[in-house]
Amino acid sequence: MQPVSLYDEILLEAGDGRGIFIECDNKSVPSDETNLVYRAAKAFFEATGINRHLFIKLKKNIPVAAGLGGGSSNAATVLRALNEITSQNISTDNLIKIGAGIGSDVPFFIAGKSSIARGRGELLEPVELPKFWYILVNPGVPLSTQWVYQNLNLTKSNEDINITISKVLAIYRAGRGGNQQVLKGLVINDLEAVAIKKYPEIKEIKDTLINSGAICALMSGSGATAFGIFLDEHEAIRAFELLKREQKARGWAFFLVQGL
Repeated sequence: MQPVSLYDEILLEAGDGRGIFIECDNKSVPSDETNLVYRAAKAFFEATGINRHLFIKLKKNIPVAAGLGGGSSNAATVLRALNEITSQNISTDNLIKIGAGIGSDVPFFIAGKSSIARGRGELLEPVELPKFWYILVNPGVPLSTQWVYQNLNLTKSNEDINITISKVLAIYRAGRGGNQQVLKGLVINDLEAVAIKKYPEIKEIKDTLINSGAICALMSGSGATAFGIFLDEHEAIRAFELLKREQKARGWAFFLVQGL
């Protein structure tokens, strides 16, 4: 897993009293206890014994239900921010334990580093990855992570699905050395087949990215966003501007980001 330069904006206002209140500019995002930021704030207060009035204002730039970890990154940010503004000084390891109870990807965003994630996502091993440039394309269709996993056929052997440190190192060397053929063979997402059956446009987006000059393209997480990998910033910018012009009528959302 690698963080990229696409982010939401969050404003926290803590004061006397009790209650957690959420306001979001995207009306499809719930403002009740089902929101991961609400759950994060509640878990933090329960872990520390603090009772505060908290107002959370979200400005969403990351597409919702898009396989990009937007909700998880928001929850992680709230945990880290509350830890700072309340001067609790909870260690990163203990924050990760709190985050793991909220969502599988929350620990990764608390750590904030490229990592191999094991277990449910709470077991993190930091790794170095190339600072690739990516074009993210979201078709505007929400895809439930739960639905994707429920429809996944787990028939592969352990050898097939095991992400080893040697594979990560191979990606790193291929990226730094510009070895495109090696990189193509290492980029796999077993959830794609399930998602594409429901939304064939994901495959169309991948083909469009390849045709625009991406080394390879892949669905992100459980979808429906797909991304194309570029080694060169100028090539990524050129392809990004071209895609926005050529595919404007499709209603797809485009983002140009860099790995961090």
